[in-house]
Amino acid sequence: MKTTIDIPENELTDAIRFTGARTRQEAVLTALADFNRRRRMAELARYAGTCPDLMTVDELRAQRRPQVSSTASD
Repeated sequence: MKTTIDIPENELTDAIRFTGARTRQEAVLTALADFNRRRRMAELARYAGTCPDLMTVDELRAQRRPQVSSTASD
């Protein structure tokens, strides 16, 4: 979609520098995508720890510990 907007030159220059974009369009699209990704992640973070069916961090750590064999062979 094409649209015309006024973007302050210093903001656009920073966006180009921070995104490493080659064009103004690429800088704006990258900035929008990053903004949307951050907002989606923030939205998901609200639900952290609210699912009773998921294992706890301690349960996960216990499963990750290396299993020690009860039979020693010398």
